[in-house]
Amino acid sequence: MASTTSQRPASTSRFSTPAWLQSLRATLDRPLTAYYMLLGASALLLTIGMIMVLSASSVHAYSKYGDSYMVVKRQLMWVGIGLPLAFVAARMPQKVLRALTWPGLLVAMVLLALTQTPLGVSVNGNTNWLALGPIQIQPSEVAKLAVVLWAAHVFALKERRLNDWRELLVPVVPGILAVALLVVWQNDLGTALVMFAILLAMLWAVGVPLRIFAFAFTIVGVGLFYLAATNSERRERLFNFVDPFKEYHDAGWQPAHGLYALSSGGIFGQGIGASQQKWGTLPEAHTDFIFAVLGEELGLVGTLLVLALFLTIAYAAIRIATHTRDPFVRYASFGITVWLIGQMVINVGMVLAVLPVIGIPLPLVSYGGSALLPSLVALGILIGFARREPEAAKALAARRRGRSAGLSAHTSRRGS
Repeated sequence: MASTTSQRPASTSRFSTPAWLQSLRATLDRPLTAYYMLLGASALLLTIGMIMVLSASSVHAYSKYGDSYMVVKRQLMWVGIGLPLAFVAARMPQKVLRALTWPGLLVAMVLLALTQTPLGVSVNGNTNWLALGPIQIQPSEVAKLAVVLWAAHVFALKERRLNDWRELLVPVVPGILAVALLVVWQNDLGTALVMFAILLAMLWAVGVPLRIFAFAFTIVGVGLFYLAATNSERRERLFNFVDPFKEYHDAGWQPAHGLYALSSGGIFGQGIGASQQKWGTLPEAHTDFIFAVLGEELGLVGTLLVLALFLTIAYAAIRIATHTRDPFVRYASFGITVWLIGQMVINVGMVLAVLPVIGIPLPLVSYGGSALLPSLVALGILIGFARREPEAAKALAARRRGRSAGLSAHTSRRGS
């Protein structure tokens, strides 16, 4: 009996949780975990993006402008504009933010429509840019943020009526479809795909019945396939992306050289600035295919780090959505997550040749102010949600009181 009793603690300890796992769980359960995750991951992605834009654009900038730093200077300008906007978004009262959702949607739709006027600018066959004085903007990037916040606001207002499927669909489905049709009018199928993904994800989040969700998914899928199949360039991309080397000198040129870049990077990469594909053989090296240059210069380690940072943002945002009691925070957090992570998946899938090339940038990393500013504002909104969580707000208030007390004690000691 004594020997049996003495063996029980050992048997129990064999199945106990490891100390490192307990420590990790305790860290993740802290009130400010989501706040610091969002801050840290966003800052690191933005830093990596600036480094890669400098490296990937240097040859293109020198050949076009005679200045290897011209493109990264412009990106720095956008970062300088975007960070204050993100700061304001993080501290904006929720009432003000929600009051701006309807005007924001209307402004986005007007800007989308203006691209089909003489103010519109065509780039790579898509008339989805708008010339406003010395700068050009892409209204569809602004529309993504506007659609997410507007849909979250409407669903939050209808929170108690969402058991009626008609309340689920109107006016969100017609509103987002109208925005998507404006984007399709610009001949930008890639952005329209993101819009449809946001719509389906928001409907899933609010609990649309499976039969309606499946019907909507089928209609959207058939519509997108029709739009892709009726355009010769899109049809080539759709049917040749699986084997880009089959059409190496035509539709497969860009994805093939993207794969060359990734494969030559190895585990640790060739080193920052050492990419060979950016010397003209890889189109859009500093925009849509910057992930390929990142893989060539930083290797598998660098690509996995970027993916891990995006997953960190997704974890923090989903944590906010699942911990909050505010329906607007829940739906907006989920919508922003689907938008940013969905774009990341599409962009990486394009570079890996597992998805067709549809011109979707990598958030926070690719060059372009039109995509960067809405992404930074969206992350600022998420950070604001994380700061306002009851436990997080208490922790931040206690930290401020502690700093004030420490500063007062230090001042009194110096005075004595």
